[in-house]
Amino acid sequence: MTRSRSAFAYAVLRVVPDIEREEFLNAGLVLFCRERRFLRASTSLDDDRLTGLQPGVDPDAIRDQLRLVERIASGEIERGPLATMSQSERFHWLTTPRSTAVQPGPIHGGMSDDPAATFGHLFATLVRRA
Repeated sequence: MTRSRSAFAYAVLRVVPDIEREEFLNAGLVLFCRERRFLRASTSLDDDRLTGLQPGVDPDAIRDQLRLVERIASGEIERGPLATMSQSERFHWLTTPRSTAVQPGPIHGGMSDDPAATFGHLFATLVRRA
C-alpha cells in the first residue's frame, strides 16, 4: 500500500551580512513534515559570494551559526529549552524572523510522498543552485 502525500513546510535560510543593505545569500534549508515526523536542516555557505556581498566578513562565524541550525533541527542540542522542544516547536523556533546574520525566509508549503527527496530537490534548487 502506498502512503498518501503529506503536507510539509519549509524555509530557506538566508545569510544577511549587512542588515542595513538588505542583501542576502541563500545558505540553507529547513523542512518539516509533521505526519512523517521529519525535520531536517542543511546548510551550504558560498564563501566567494558571501565576501562579494560583504568584504571582510568572517565566513567561519557565519558557518558556526548555520551549523547550530542543523544541530537544533536534528535534536542534537542536549541542554536548555531547545532540548525539550518537539520537532514542530523546533521548526517554528528556527523559522521565527530575527535580525541576525542568519535569517529564515518566508515559510512555504507543499505536499510530498517523500519528504527526504523533496528536501534534496529544494536544497539543490534553492541553496546549491544546481
